[in-house]
Amino acid sequence: MAYRDSRRSRSRLLLFLSSIVLGIAALVAIGSFGDNLKGDIERETKGLLGADLVVRTNQEPGDTLQMWLDSLDADEMASEVEFNNMVLFQGAGTKLMEVRGLSGPFPFYGDFETDPATASASYLNDGGALVDEAVMKEMGLQPGDSVRVGEYWFKVAGTLLDIPGSSTFSRSFTPPLIIPGRLVDSTGLLEAGSRASYKYYLRYDDETRPDKLVEKYEKRMRLDDIRTTTVEERKERLRRNFDQLTGFLNLVAFIALLLGCIGVASTVHVYIRSKIPYVAVLRCLGAKGADAFFIFLIQIGTMGLIGSVIGAILGSLLQYVIPSIFQGMLTVEVSTGLSALAIIQGILTGFFISILFALLPLLSIRQVSPLVTLRAAYEPTTSKRDWLRWTVILAVVLFVFIFAFVQTGEWTEAGLFTLFICFAYLILFGSGRLLMWAVRRFIPAGWPYVYRQGVANLYRPQNQTIVLLISIGLGTGMLASLVFVQHMLLDELRFADGANKANFILYDIQQAQRDGVVEILDSAGLPLLTEVPVVTTRISGINNRSRQALLADTTDDYSDRSLSWEYRITFRDELTPSEKITEGKWRGQVQNPGDSVFISLDQEFAERLGVVIGDKITWNIQGLPVDTYVGSFREINWTEVDANFMVLFPSGVLEKAPHFTLVFTRVSSDEVATDIQQAVVSKFSNVTIINLGRMFDKASEIVDKMAFVIRFMALFSILTGLIVLIASVLISRFQRIRESVLLRTIGASRKQIWLIQLFEYLFLGSLAVFTGILLAALASALLAVFVFNITFSLPWLSLLLIFIVITGLTVGIGLFNSREVVSRPPLAVLRKEV
Repeated sequence: MAYRDSRRSRSRLLLFLSSIVLGIAALVAIGSFGDNLKGDIERETKGLLGADLVVRTNQEPGDTLQMWLDSLDADEMASEVEFNNMVLFQGAGTKLMEVRGLSGPFPFYGDFETDPATASASYLNDGGALVDEAVMKEMGLQPGDSVRVGEYWFKVAGTLLDIPGSSTFSRSFTPPLIIPGRLVDSTGLLEAGSRASYKYYLRYDDETRPDKLVEKYEKRMRLDDIRTTTVEERKERLRRNFDQLTGFLNLVAFIALLLGCIGVASTVHVYIRSKIPYVAVLRCLGAKGADAFFIFLIQIGTMGLIGSVIGAILGSLLQYVIPSIFQGMLTVEVSTGLSALAIIQGILTGFFISILFALLPLLSIRQVSPLVTLRAAYEPTTSKRDWLRWTVILAVVLFVFIFAFVQTGEWTEAGLFTLFICFAYLILFGSGRLLMWAVRRFIPAGWPYVYRQGVANLYRPQNQTIVLLISIGLGTGMLASLVFVQHMLLDELRFADGANKANFILYDIQQAQRDGVVEILDSAGLPLLTEVPVVTTRISGINNRSRQALLADTTDDYSDRSLSWEYRITFRDELTPSEKITEGKWRGQVQNPGDSVFISLDQEFAERLGVVIGDKITWNIQGLPVDTYVGSFREINWTEVDANFMVLFPSGVLEKAPHFTLVFTRVSSDEVATDIQQAVVSKFSNVTIINLGRMFDKASEIVDKMAFVIRFMALFSILTGLIVLIASVLISRFQRIRESVLLRTIGASRKQIWLIQLFEYLFLGSLAVFTGILLAALASALLAVFVFNITFSLPWLSLLLIFIVITGLTVGIGLFNSREVVSRPPLAVLRKEV
């Protein structure tokens, strides 16, 4: 019976399956991408790490470090010293780069990709340098040109195309420059107090040895500020990060599937309403309500399965495109290949959820009475007390929650996602109900007939107003949210780069160099906006307990990283405009040498450190212990370009301590910035210069890239909403044709019918888009306040463009699919030739 009945209705059933195809395609594509990514991580982790074990420290090599390296008993070892510094290119300018001095046969796994290929080996013997590809292009360099690092000139051995464990994304801010480790001392940059990272790469013949050694020595090495990373740790970190990425993208794809399922419910509702007379006849012939229910459930389940298979095929093709979208943003080269697990999960998810959403309208089939054949206009077909309907609604909400939990792994995040979906649905559902009530009650009687008729179509029997509001509104809300967040982030960057703010920072100016740097700035007419002394220090104890004792005690909440870190702190008697005291009292000056020193900590840093107001912190400042007390906590707006530090000392304590100077100024153009960089670096090679204008541009590019990726996924939701619109229009085609014929019979012209259709879709599309934008504004405001901590603002031009484009698409698709409504002759309908 299911097969026989479907023969006359397959075009409608095709509309049903079309609603879920894109959602399944997105899920399968992202699932395949995630599975391929996991496989690539499994295969390439050694190549990403370059060794079996990495030992790193911020302290200069000494006897203690050498003892630990000897105890780790590696079969092979290479070393690296890494620091950021300005690099001078002969005749081309300067640039802040990540200088990496390598010694030994690193990498043990994988390789540097260079041009020419021989440069990856020859630079060590020839004393040359490998320069990042982007910098080579920017500076117009060729192999054989010269670059100066500190006091030493290096010949460019070749272009560095790729390096183990890095990506184009990570290299965009401080591109790498690789030099032989034996020549690092010749640069003259690693003096006392210089900030550098030391790494040692170890290779073992036995793959299990590094994990056992780390487990044996890790706690004791941590006491000496030595950290380790094994292949398994690196693999787990990458898995966790990429699982979060694919989980988020899966949630975005799932929203597209939910929109499609709302279309499924609407399509099935209209389809079942048209089948009620046939079901009533079956009941008269002795069929049970359950028999009729299963006849149509088989049809819906079959079409859901077919739609899921088609979506899985489309998603399998689409996953060949996904890696190119993430090009340059991942540290792993993602392969393309079919994932059987993703395909099966996509098909089962589509099949299950399409039936789940179709059950709500299908359940009414069970209650169709045989009396409908005699008095269809008066016989109810549904019961408000049907407990199965509420069970299905609960099952839908539970399924959404479970799916979100599987993707995020967090109960809280899954609950918030489910609440957001339910809230958005209720808002859009309520808007639809309110719209139908309002136009029925308040439609102006003085409006022209075509306008009144177009509005009246929004509440006619078997209308699709609510489903179209939900599908188009939710899709619009997703797209608008992304536009809002992107606009706010970029607006914050533009604000930070405002006309009166610093955009040029000179760092690591030694005390003897301060006057010379200021003289260069004065000669160029640049203002000295801020001058900040910076002291290098470490924590040596808290509350009379040494750092070693705190690290060894696992019962306390003190952060290992916070205790081991080397800090840059400053001192002054006033707060900056970007700081606000949240707890305690700020004492800006120590009057007498014997007075207690009360410092101020960033409140988030204080939480990580595990201290409260009044706690005693002892600092090791160039070998001299200084006792301080936590006097206050500050909330710092880190988005402001200002001299913000996590630890702030009052004046009158550190003035005589060894320190360097940080200078803030503002340049008017890139040309001026280039001239100043060359002048300073030529005279003071150790001074690091940060061109914030360039960094803001890079940050804008990164925001744009991330927004493009998310917009690409949100596009599935928009397209699904439009497919639901097409399906809704086509499935109600017969009803619309009959209405058109009646209007034509009583004298309406084709132009009037076109205007009625136009006004209906214009009103419907406008309200759906407007409601979606309001939802997006609410969500974006919450993100701005609670997540990004930035100022909420609206991109009015983008809003107008979204409103016009999506409303125009709604009207255009509605009118295009209504052509038959206008073109059918009245006589054909009256003779039942439709």
